[in-house]
Amino acid sequence: MAKRSPIVEMSSYGIYTTWDSRSKDLPKIQDFTTQVPADIDIEFGFIVNIKKAKGETIRYCIEHPGVLSKKGQPLAPFEGEEHVGSNDWDFYLGDTIQLLCPTNGLDSNMGDWRMFIELQGKVIAEKTFKVVARDEGQFWKRRGF
Repeated sequence: MAKRSPIVEMSSYGIYTTWDSRSKDLPKIQDFTTQVPADIDIEFGFIVNIKKAKGETIRYCIEHPGVLSKKGQPLAPFEGEEHVGSNDWDFYLGDTIQLLCPTNGLDSNMGDWRMFIELQGKVIAEKTFKVVARDEGQFWKRRGF
């Protein structure tokens, strides 16, 4: 009997509420966007729904644009694996803007952040976010000024 092909759907992407990794609840979408302001603790990424893949293992990766560690060294891409827990499974892949190296400010966070998920050696979900300096005019415009 042929194995069923997994069904993958990206249900949301952009800026989210703060995510608690210890909770079963996924963060809530606040703004569908691929442009992210470089503000400390802003949460961004995407949520995928994977069907018909229970027991499989996904591999995820976040490639960031030279974010510096506390010692001033560029961080390696963030990678990991996760087991698909059910035949209708939601997974959040995201990150936050952090000020790890105070001497460089938020500059090392700016640029393209590529996030992707692989299943059975194939990329099944991918999104690139552009982290940019905050546009103060847009900030106030959204508030009615």
